[in-house]
Amino acid sequence: MYSCLCPHYSRISLSLPLSLTHSLSLSFSLSLSTTIHSQQPVTLNNTGTENITETVKEMTDLRTDELRVDRAETGARSNWIEGEDEDWIKPLIHQAHWAKEFAYCPYSKFRVGAALLAHDGTVFTGCNVENASHNLGLCAERTAVVKAVSQGYQSFKAVAIASDLEDQFISPCGGCRQFLREFGDQWSVYLSKPDESYKKMTVEDLLPVSFGPEDLKRKRVFTTDKITSNTIVSSVGGNALQSNSDQGRR
Repeated sequence: MYSCLCPHYSRISLSLPLSLTHSLSLSFSLSLSTTIHSQQPVTLNNTGTENITETVKEMTDLRTDELRVDRAETGARSNWIEGEDEDWIKPLIHQAHWAKEFAYCPYSKFRVGAALLAHDGTVFTGCNVENASHNLGLCAERTAVVKAVSQGYQSFKAVAIASDLEDQFISPCGGCRQFLREFGDQWSVYLSKPDESYKKMTVEDLLPVSFGPEDLKRKRVFTTDKITSNTIVSSVGGNALQSNSDQGRR
């Protein structure tokens, strides 16, 4: 039994006679960033017969109108992000709404999903994960970014965000805006509604006059390499003496 998990199809299985399992080697990969269990890009390597080739092809093409399929060809992957916006925005937003279904939010009851598009066309999804110790909860946007970075990705083209708000486009919280800003301020953020309509913004739009990694490299008047223990003691002591002197005058 060979099975594949797909976002809108809980499980698709193929049964092959044991006598035929060595007759033909068939491999393919799906550039779906999400599966029911791992929510990561998966590669399936199965053996089968010629008469199941079309079945497997149909299985991988089930959602080509919604998600681009990468069959181990870099061209197929890059085409997903080189076309007109409409060619990939709607599938990306759809992925965000699909990810929302996995939200763990027993406290707020507020579901959020995110789909993060890397520059090579790989998509990483995330949902909000709450915790009884409320400050430990994770937002969907941060979940998606952490998943991507943990797999070696640091360059992103866009992120789509989804929620159940009926009359308002969902917007990332302040913490998530800064988290996204870490990886640039000119990439796109798509705020969506349940009907998958959307509003396009950039990280800079959401967090103007922001602070980022490059600011740590800018020239500063005072740097830590000039600090010594004597400098600290002298500075603290001097301030204390000045304060006491000011009080004495009063």
